[in-house]
Amino acid sequence: MALKLKVTLIRSGINRPEDQKQTIKALGLTKMHRSNVLKDTDAVRGMIRKVSHLVKVEPVE
Repeated sequence: MALKLKVTLIRSGINRPEDQKQTIKALGLTKMHRSNVLKDTDAVRGMIRKVSHLVKVEPVE
């Protein structure tokens, strides 16, 4: 069974570089305090690392 991650946007993407805005959108986060459940892959981990100061990550079973 693949591990999943719950990613929640806790800080706004306003006044952030364009690449960070696109990463937030690629993670499926559109509004503040909204969450998305994603598979735990290397690509997703890289995107989370890029915007780690804007999101909260929790494991989902």
